[in-house]
Amino acid sequence: MTTPRPRTMTIRTESRIVVAGSVRDVWDYLCDVGRWAEWAPTVLECRVRGGRPLETGAIIEQRARDFRTEHRRIERVTVVEAPHAMAFAGTIGSSPARWGMEVLPAGEDSTDAIMWVEADLRNVMRVIPGGILRRRIQRTSDIEMAAIKAAVEADVQAGAGSP
Repeated sequence: MTTPRPRTMTIRTESRIVVAGSVRDVWDYLCDVGRWAEWAPTVLECRVRGGRPLETGAIIEQRARDFRTEHRRIERVTVVEAPHAMAFAGTIGSSPARWGMEVLPAGEDSTDAIMWVEADLRNVMRVIPGGILRRRIQRTSDIEMAAIKAAVEADVQAGAGSP
């Protein structure tokens, strides 16, 4: 007799925004994980383990705050296709999750930036109604995208691009 596996519900969100900057400006900013705390409200500190570049297989170490609790977390870099796509695997709460960014040209000196998040709700996370969690993730992603836009555009305006 086999033990039934618990059902998993996957939720997905997607946020997109047009940034007044080149694909390279947006890409360079996103690759600078030391600046992630500028746009990700749950990230307090972030670095690539061992000082490696952001590349497939690298480990991202973060000091983070989720659901009002400070902790350390790691994410595995699963995709880096410069300068257009990056993806990561980690957790949201106690559930496996994946997230990524895509950057595409959107006209002269503009970039379409897309963030997607997928979470496989398991364990205690299943008691949170999927719609509530989806809206919370969507709202957070929208805030993050607005912050990315503001930072990249400020860098471009200052003539710096991404440092």
